[in-house]
Amino acid sequence: MSKAIEFKQIKKVYGEKTVIEGFDLTVERGEFVTVIGSSGCGKTTVLKMVNGLVIPDGGSIFVEGRDISEMDMISLRRNIGYAIQGSVLFPHMTVEENISYVPDLLNKKDKERTKKAVEKWMGIVGLEEDMRERYPSELSGGQQQRVGIARALAASPDILLMDEPFGAVDEITRGQLQTELRQIYEKTGITVMFVTHDISEALKLGTKVLVMDRGKIEQYAAPEDLLKAPSTEFVSRLVEKERRVCTLPDEQLADCGHSGAAGHLL
Repeated sequence: MSKAIEFKQIKKVYGEKTVIEGFDLTVERGEFVTVIGSSGCGKTTVLKMVNGLVIPDGGSIFVEGRDISEMDMISLRRNIGYAIQGSVLFPHMTVEENISYVPDLLNKKDKERTKKAVEKWMGIVGLEEDMRERYPSELSGGQQQRVGIARALAASPDILLMDEPFGAVDEITRGQLQTELRQIYEKTGITVMFVTHDISEALKLGTKVLVMDRGKIEQYAAPEDLLKAPSTEFVSRLVEKERRVCTLPDEQLADCGHSGAAGHLL
């Protein structure tokens, strides 16, 4: 696998406080990396560095092998999907206009291509055709989040950044969105970085889980490896409940939403 994102000796300072220092991480192309950690540990800061919304005070970030400090930020961001909690849609635009916003910028003369992209992603994220002309205020929270995901993916980016995108929806909708996102990932092979505060979500979605505390990497590993062999006491405490769940018999795992395979991790 080749490198999609690379952080080299990253440092970030806010005022007199150093929040990240000596941060090194490589995200391989096609990975779904979930990022979790204590509040204020720097996970959102790291995410926003990928598309230049936060500028490091030291070190270098490479996207697809290119140092982003030498790239045009507008071009960089147009080629990276970005979805955040609450979706933050343009309130004066319809669903179709929201989803087509970036494709319109990239393909000003190819309206048919943009129209097909809107149709494609509305279908993939579970939005009915008759929602095209609705405005965000006319949608439920789950529908708004689906529009946000469709908008982030409509330009077919190679990388998708997501910052607690499902934090503002109810549990049932959250579960549906998680399933849909995982299916989108499996269909497209896109590289994903996904910040969450929910360890269950991190383990369910990620092919790799990045655990952070106080600006440092505690562990970066596949979900099953975190459950089998947490590398620090912080990680062990974080996954303790999930590890107990994974020792339940298969029939009890099914009742609580875990796959039978998880029951054999320990």
